[in-house]
Amino acid sequence: MKNENYKDATILLVEDDDIDAKMVARAFKKLRIANPIVRAKDGVVALELLRDDTVVNPYIILLDLNMPRMGGIAFLEEIRKDATLNTSIVFVLTTSKDDEDKVVAYNHNIAGYVVKERLENGFEELVKLLDCYWRIVELPGT
Repeated sequence: MKNENYKDATILLVEDDDIDAKMVARAFKKLRIANPIVRAKDGVVALELLRDDTVVNPYIILLDLNMPRMGGIAFLEEIRKDATLNTSIVFVLTTSKDDEDKVVAYNHNIAGYVVKERLENGFEELVKLLDCYWRIVELPGT
């Protein structure tokens, strides 16, 4: 039986670090949240996945800032000027505590900025936050 509040939102994890990506996947599994996770190792691949409809609405993006080829800020700039992607829900998940990064990210209409080292219980706190978020908030495409 499916919970009425459950939304089958795909998670697009834009993360170049294999260990962090595995920890995010483990947190979803441990908390028994079965939303599909699609991973991109940089912003270029993430844009391709969004534009070729590999990742379809509804989705939430977990975005690292410091990545090769196309980092998180450049990715945010691209999706915010793309008429088909500009409503994307994005949470930044990064090691950067730099206020300038926070301001630039929020100026690109992110839903939240999470510093990895502040997650006391690994990524479980983040997954719990997302679980609550998509149960309450109406996502585009639902």
